[in-house]
This record gives sequence, structure tokens and C-alpha cells, in this order.
Amino acid sequence: MLLFWFRRDLRLSDNAGLFRALELGIPVQPVFIFDRNILDRLEDRTDARVQFIHGEVERLKDELQALGANLWCGYGIPEDIHRQWIVDHPEIQGVFANRDYEPYARERDARIEALYREGDRWFKGAKDHVVFEKSEVVKPDGLPYTVFTPYSRRWRAALEANGIPNYPSENLLDRGLAKSKPHNYVPSLESMGFEPSGISMPPKTWSHDTLVHYAQRRDIPSDEQGTTRLGLHLRFGTISVRALLRAGQEASETFVNELIWRDFYQMVLYHFPESPKKAIKPAYDRIEWESNEAHFAAWCEGQTGYPMVDAGMRQLNTTGYMHNRVRMVVASFLTKHLLIDWRWGEAYFAQKLLDFDQASNVGGWQWASGSGTDAAPYFRIFNPQSQLEKFDRKLEYVKKWVPEYGTPLYAQPIVDHAWARQRCLERYKSGLGSTQD
Repeated sequence: MLLFWFRRDLRLSDNAGLFRALELGIPVQPVFIFDRNILDRLEDRTDARVQFIHGEVERLKDELQALGANLWCGYGIPEDIHRQWIVDHPEIQGVFANRDYEPYARERDARIEALYREGDRWFKGAKDHVVFEKSEVVKPDGLPYTVFTPYSRRWRAALEANGIPNYPSENLLDRGLAKSKPHNYVPSLESMGFEPSGISMPPKTWSHDTLVHYAQRRDIPSDEQGTTRLGLHLRFGTISVRALLRAGQEASETFVNELIWRDFYQMVLYHFPESPKKAIKPAYDRIEWESNEAHFAAWCEGQTGYPMVDAGMRQLNTTGYMHNRVRMVVASFLTKHLLIDWRWGEAYFAQKLLDFDQASNVGGWQWASGSGTDAAPYFRIFNPQSQLEKFDRKLEYVKKWVPEYGTPLYAQPIVDHAWARQRCLERYKSGLGSTQD
């Protein structure tokens, strides 16, 4: 018997690792673990992402039971649970899983692999979460790209040469799954210390019309049909990135470019595993950040006096989502106008975003602060007022999320734009000195 370990790939169809396990012809037992190393760090016990995962695991269990199979579900420390499975089922020969490129996941998988090898078993990974991984798209000298445009050109060339692979795991389920009597054990949210949230989840389907008009509509935050809202489903693998890429190729090169950004940030995190804590450009860790708790609180609460910033933060706090154009504006405002360390903002987004993905979150925040993969010099500073005039001229987005805007109840700006811009330029120049890494 083999185990297939679901993680960031909560689906039975077009699943690369599951396909590779099933095609071996050995009965495959699907498993899932609610990882306490991750769950115990979450302060919000109504975290909507936990509820989402729990619901998707219940769905997987039901789909497997309809096929005469079952899902083994654990709650605890992954090594402990795998060790117990090996003791209880000595016939287990090994485990398949789709690779995860986050630092914690890589360390966890190394420990699990060592555990299986102790008993002459094996742990095998597959590429499923991205189109190209690790060092599949690198510079001619083998070093990783740290600028997006040349990476994207090489990524497109690699796709042209290799095509999009197909892993029809759904076709092998009937004969490949281990058969077992159904049981209904999936730990409840409450037993794990969580409660349901009031946040609704976006659907896992996409509109061809949205993809076709993506380039024209994606920057308008009031246009709720302008983007796909699929980040959550890509994050947890409830949809296939390969299927979405095929749809994008037919409809929008601009949308495909966003999928390339996603691969790019996964590659960057893989090659720079310390980037969640350290600047990719080391000189930027010499910048003297402000530690103004009042300013940070105003930013978190959407009370900065800058309407696009405030609308974005209130949207995030209410729904777990923020429009991508607005994400750039609020990140620039925190790091450049308020001179608050990008790591504070990254941590807040990590708490709140439904579609939180460490690679994209860290990459986006380092891009905003200038410390990461941004090809532009550090002195590019978004003007939140001009961004408002360009992308929300009729104030539809702002009025939805900041209803008191334009009245005496609305907050006064906590910093002056011109003064804050000049302070930022001077502080960055002083921190970086005469050289930039």
C-alpha cells in the first residue's frame, strides 16, 4: 500500500502526485493532516482559511467514499501521525506528495522523508502547485532570476518547448484507490479549537468573459468581475494551475503573465528561503524603519486619511480579500509614506488574506519596499491620491468601504504626502549609502 498525502492540492482530478501514485498499480490510501505546527500559531480562532480547508477535506472524504475508498485524517504533528500510520499499517511501502516550496514545508518534508527511509520506505514528491519549479527556469549560468521580465521571457520559452503536462488522475481512481470501509472521522473545527467565520468564500469557477477582458478591467477595484478571485483556490489546490493556464492561453496574455508572477515568486522563495525575514537585497536591511505603533494601527484599521488606502484595508478586514492594485498602494504607503518595516505589513496580510501564499506575499511586500525583486529604483513611491484619481475616479470603491469619506467624520491624513515622500527618499538614501546590493 502507498499513501498519498494531500496538502496544497485538495482535488482528485488533474493532480500530478496522485496520478503518479495511482499509475504504479499499488493500492493508494489518501491521507490528510491538520498540522498543529501551523494551526497552533494562528491567533484568530475564527480564521476563515481553516474553515475553508475543513470544508474541502470533508468534500474529499465524501468523494472518496463514493468510490468505495476512504480518507485517513489526522490532527497533530505530522511526524507523529506518519509514525503511527507506519506502526499500525506495516504494509505501507512509501508516500507520495506534491511538493511545497515554503521553508517550513521543506523542513517538515525532510523530516518525514528521513522517517520513512528509516524503515526502508520512501517519500516521493511531484510538481503540481506551479508550472515550473525550483531551477527549471533560471539564468544561463544556473543562478536564479531576481528580475521578473527576463524570467518571464525564459518561462514562456520553456512553456513553448515543453507544453503543459496532463495528469488525468481522475481516470485512475476506480482501480487505483485502496478499498476500505467508510468511517466519518474528520476532526471538527471545534475539537481543534476553531469556530466558523462569517466570511464567504469565492467560487472555484472562472468566467471566460473575465479572462478575455482581464487586461482592461483588472486595475479597477470597484469592478467585482474584473478579476477571477481564484487566489484562494490556487493556494490550496482546489483548482489546477494547469487548467487555469490553458484557459488563460485562450483568452488573455495579461492573465498568463499573472500566473508567471506566481511561479516567479515561488522560485524566488525556493532560492531565497530566508526572504520572509531578510531583504533579498541585503543593503535594504540597513534602512532605519519607524516603529510608530499609532501609525501602524491607523493603517491596519483603515484610518490613515488616504481614501484608497483606507478602503483597501477595510475591504481586507471585512472580507479577507483586497484588490491587487490596491494591495500595491497600501504596501507602498506603509513602507514609503509611514516608513514602517515591510515585515509588519507582510505579517498583517498573512493573518488576514484568504489567499495568503507566503511566496507571493513576501515577494509582493519586498517588491513594494524596494528590497526584493523590483527592477525600479527605490525612489518609486506610489502617490495614493493620483492612484485614486486614475483607478477610482468616480469613488465607487472608496464610497463602498469608506462611507464617511467627504464628511467631517473622515480621518485627517496622518502624514503629508510631499513631506513623507521626501523623508522616505532621505531615509533610504542614508540607509543604502552610495552602493545598492
